[in-house]
Amino acid sequence: MRTSSPPRGRPSHVRVGVSLACLAALLAACGTAHQSATLPRQTATATGSAGAPTSTAEVDVDRPGIDPAVVTGVRYAAHDTYDRLVVDLKGDVPGYNVKWVDEFVQDGSGRPIDVRGGAYLQLTLFPANAHDGDGKATWSGGPVYPAKLGNLTGVVRTGDFEGRVGIGLVLSRRAGFQLTERGSPSRLILDVAH
Repeated sequence: MRTSSPPRGRPSHVRVGVSLACLAALLAACGTAHQSATLPRQTATATGSAGAPTSTAEVDVDRPGIDPAVVTGVRYAAHDTYDRLVVDLKGDVPGYNVKWVDEFVQDGSGRPIDVRGGAYLQLTLFPANAHDGDGKATWSGGPVYPAKLGNLTGVVRTGDFEGRVGIGLVLSRRAGFQLTERGSPSRLILDVAH
């Protein structure tokens, strides 16, 4: 008959903790993560803890088969620990990709856009347009909008081409970011830590 005494050596919760730590170290050594998903609307797609965002991984959300959204405006403001960029939309929140790039280029021509910063975060919306049916721009001004916030120094309209709208965030430094979708009215919110 076996006794119910604990096994010798490390307690089981320590063994599990050590195993998880080893697994985390192994996964961290594999390189940059890439998040890809088809998510329901109004769901955070990359979250940090309370306060400043912490993720720097690329985010890719695909929404095939929806009508193109129309970007009606882009606004931004500083908060205590992060800067917020809000993309106002007419229609449903489309698919999007957010990733770090070495420089911003114009959609279509591929020509570099001359802006200076310490880091560049590219947001691409698809299917989306920044013009109406007559070809008139629905997001006016630019293509470079000075921001001069905690980390966000500028916003760049990188394109409105073939159902894709590009928005570049010029940052002082690379930092964690977080995306959130909202409805009524539709908008995509991108927070970047200071």
